[in-house]
Amino acid sequence: MAEDVAGPAPSDAAPSSGGAAPSNGSGSTDGSGSTDASGSASGSGSRAGRNLPLAIGVGLLMGAVIIVSLLTVRQIWIGIVALSAAVGTWEVFGALNRAAGIRLSRVPVLIGGQAMIWLSWPFGTEGILGSLLVTVLGCFVWRMRLGAAGFVRDVGASMLVLCWIPLCMAFGAMLVVPPDGRARVLVFLIIVVCSDTGGYAAGVLFGKHPMAPKVSPKKSWEGLAGSMVLGSTGAALSLMWLLHAPWWYGLILGPLLVCTAVIGDLVESLVKRDLGIKDMGHTIPGHGGLMERLDSLVTSAPVAWLLLFVLVPVVT
Repeated sequence: MAEDVAGPAPSDAAPSSGGAAPSNGSGSTDGSGSTDASGSASGSGSRAGRNLPLAIGVGLLMGAVIIVSLLTVRQIWIGIVALSAAVGTWEVFGALNRAAGIRLSRVPVLIGGQAMIWLSWPFGTEGILGSLLVTVLGCFVWRMRLGAAGFVRDVGASMLVLCWIPLCMAFGAMLVVPPDGRARVLVFLIIVVCSDTGGYAAGVLFGKHPMAPKVSPKKSWEGLAGSMVLGSTGAALSLMWLLHAPWWYGLILGPLLVCTAVIGDLVESLVKRDLGIKDMGHTIPGHGGLMERLDSLVTSAPVAWLLLFVLVPVVT
C-alpha cells in the first residue's frame, strides 16, 4: 500500500534489532524512489519517493490480469492468490535471513501455505485450519535438526510469516468460492484500492500531520481521511452495484477495511524498519517487492471475507 506524505520525517527513528540504523531511513517509502535522510524524494522526482509512472503502469497491468481472470474462469483467482502468497513468503523469508540471520522453516511454510490456500476451495475453513496445524508441527520438526540455539526466535519468525501471509491470504481465496464469488473479490479489491488511492492522493496534496512518525513517517492523518472517504465511497457503490446490497453497508465495510489496510501497511513498515531495509524485495518494477503491494490486501482479506459473509449471506 502506498504511503502518503506528511512532510519531513523525524530523525529519532528507532534503530533496527541488529543495532544499526535502518537503511531505509526515516523517510522510507513503499515505492522504488530513493529518499534522503529528511525524507525528500530523489531520483524519480516524485514527492512520494518512487517512480510514479512506472508504478501506475505496473499496477494497472496487475489489475487487468486479475479482472480478466475473474471475468473468464474465476478459479484462476485461487492460483493468483497462491502464487502471490508464495512470492511474498519467499521475500519475507529472504529479508529476515539476510538482515537478522534468522533460520526459517522455509519448506514447511511454503508447502503448508499452499495447502491452506488450495484446500480452502473444497473444504473451507476446515481445510485452512487442518493445513495450519500440520504446518505448525512441520515447522517444529524442521527446525529441530539445527539444535537449540535460536530455536524460539526461528520458529517464532516462521509462525509470524505463516499467519501473516498464507493464512490471511487463504481467506482472500475463499472469497471467490460462492456463486457470486467474482463480485465478492471485486468488492474487496475495489475497497482496498480506493483506500490506497485516496490515502496516497490526500497525503501528497494535503498531508502535514504525521499519523505514526516512529513507524511510517510519511503516513499522515490527512491521508487516512482520504482513505476513509474514497474507501467508504467505493464500498457503498460496489456493494450496491455488484452484490445488490444496501449502499449503507459500505459505511460499515469501508471504514473497517480501510483500518485493516492501514494496519497491514504499518505492520510491514515496522518489520522493514526493525530489519533496517527499504523494501522486502525487488520483484516488481516501480514498487519494490511484491509485499509492498500485498501488505494492505493481506490483512484486509480475512475481515472482508467475514463481513461479506455476515452482511451478504451466500444464496445457494
